[in-house]
Parts: sequence; C-alpha cells; structure tokens
Amino acid sequence: MMAGFTEGALAKKLADLNSSQQSIQTLSLWLIHHRKHHATIVRVWFKELQKAKDNRKLTFMYLANDVIQNSKKKGPEFGREFGGVLRKAFECVSGPDSDEKTKKSLERILGIWEDRAVYDARLIKEFKKGLEGPPANDGGTPPKKKPKMMEEVRTEQEPEKSAKKEASNRVKAPPRQHKLSETEVEIDGKKEKHTMLSPRTPARDAPEPEELIKALLDLENSASSDAAIRERIANLPPEVSEINLLNKLEDKAAADKLAVQVNEAVQLLTEYNARLAMEMDDRKKVTQMLNDFIQTQKDMLSHAEQRLEEYSEKLQKVYAVRQEVKSHIQNLPDLTQLPDVTGGLAPLPSAGDLFSLP
Repeated sequence: MMAGFTEGALAKKLADLNSSQQSIQTLSLWLIHHRKHHATIVRVWFKELQKAKDNRKLTFMYLANDVIQNSKKKGPEFGREFGGVLRKAFECVSGPDSDEKTKKSLERILGIWEDRAVYDARLIKEFKKGLEGPPANDGGTPPKKKPKMMEEVRTEQEPEKSAKKEASNRVKAPPRQHKLSETEVEIDGKKEKHTMLSPRTPARDAPEPEELIKALLDLENSASSDAAIRERIANLPPEVSEINLLNKLEDKAAADKLAVQVNEAVQLLTEYNARLAMEMDDRKKVTQMLNDFIQTQKDMLSHAEQRLEEYSEKLQKVYAVRQEVKSHIQNLPDLTQLPDVTGGLAPLPSAGDLFSLP
C-alpha cells in the first residue's frame, strides 16, 4: 500500500531522493500512482529542484524522465505538465556551476526523448536552448502555456490517421518490449509493471568515452609501472631489511651510516606503498567505470536493435506497397494501343436508322 498524497509528503520524499535506481523508481511509482495530482506534483518538483544543491539536480531530471515515460501508457497528464517547466528546469540544472558531465547527461536525456518522440521537435529544440542558459530579460517563471506532446499534435493535424495508428497500437505491442528492464510492484492490491528506461540512473553515472579513455591512459603511468623506483628498491643494501646483519657493525660511524640508509629506505618504501594504494583505488574506479560504460552500451544496443526491428518492418511494408503499385501499373491499359481518334469519331446512327424496317 502506498501512503496518501500531500504536498508535505511529496516535499519530504523529494528531500530524501538519491541517485540510486531503487530510490528513483520507488518515487516515480508513487507519483504515477497519484497522477490525478499531476499539476501539484510538477509544481512542487520544480520548486524543490530550484532549491536543491547542484549535485542533486540531475537526479531530479532523472526522476522526471522516468515519470514522463512510464506514465504515458496511463495518460498524457505528466507529459503535458512537465513540458511547461522543462525548459526552465534545464536552465536550472545546466547553470554556470554545472560541470560538463552533467550537461552530457542532460543531452542524453534529450536524445532519448527525441528518438522516442516523447515531445515534438519544436519542444526538444526549446529544451536544448535551456541547456545554453536563460535568455536575456527572462523573469525566471515557468511558462503558463502547457506545450502539447507529439501524439497530441499529430492527433489534431491528422485525426483519421492518428485514430488508425492508435487502434493499431492497441492491437500490436511495441516490438521487443520484453527486453526492457521491468519490475512488478503491488499498488493498492493491484500489480503493476514499471519499466526502467534509458538513461539509467545508477548511483554512478556512466562515464563519457573520453573520460574513460583518459582514466585508462593514466593507469599506464601507475606506480606498478614505475621501473625506476622498483630498481632503486631492488638495489637497497641488504642490511636495511635483515636484522641479523646488524651484528656485523663494527663502530658507531658504520651504525650512523646504516641508520641514514634505513631512514631513506623507509621514506622510499612508504611513498611507493602509498602510490600503490592509490593505484589500487584508481583501478577499482576504472573497473566500475568500465562496468557502467558496458551496461550503458548494452542499453543503447538494445534500443538500437528495437529501432532496427521497427524500421525493418516499415521497410517491408514499403516494399509491399511498391510491389502493389508496380502490379497496378501493369494492369492499366496501354493508351498507345487505342485507335487514333484525332480526326474525330464516325457519327452515331439515328433512331430512325436503328428501328427502320428493311
């Protein structure tokens, strides 16, 4: 059972939101369940987004992405409502204090919305302008007009075509839907499925290719690859590490000399061990980056396969139409074979000629 909706409860849940997949999915389900409050939800979401710290704002955008896409099968309310504030939201998240990684993540969200026709091209263009910062003399208030989603624009412009397409969609589900990650949850005694959509929202955002390449190149200059330091350690006199050799010291001068060598060896090994420990941490981070990057590529591959299958089906339909047109053309009469009527047709017989007796 999910708790009842209040503005205070929503504000508290947004304050507790973190970037983990579970946290975003749980709150997204709660918001979709209370979709009749969509106007209040979006208003509070935008208000809390503006107050959030910079390192949490991207998580708010991931939450909006999840809600917008997963709520489409229940209705367009969230898509319309979020559409009215998203440009301001992109301006807020991609402000002057945001880093390049955050902007890349926002661009990935927009890319997926564009590919899946979540919003029409005009709105996507407006959202991209939001990434560039607020326009001059902008008061900072969200637009009152609620932009229409792609489906509504097509419905108004081509009602018959849109109705046929909607009926077709009810009969045939989107291809390869089973490949998307789905979670079944119970809400008020009813089981519902929630689809986790790309971009993923793990605790660690997937790295950009350039960032991953740089991290891999940095490992080439790691401590374990420092042959010069390893040679210096190998050339240390055995007396600095063998206690039984201390019996060979003959005088104070020899002892003082060994003490200096031991101190130098301690410093050398301490610094090298610290570098090795840092290398271990770096390699763990690179391992996680590789895992996140590979998972992202798998998600993108699945999406590309889905689009390939979709457009392959469209191509087959176009082939069928082309074949039908070709067959139709072949069955049309050849006008060049008709008799020449340039000089006019012979006069028709009169009624008297038709009915006169011989």
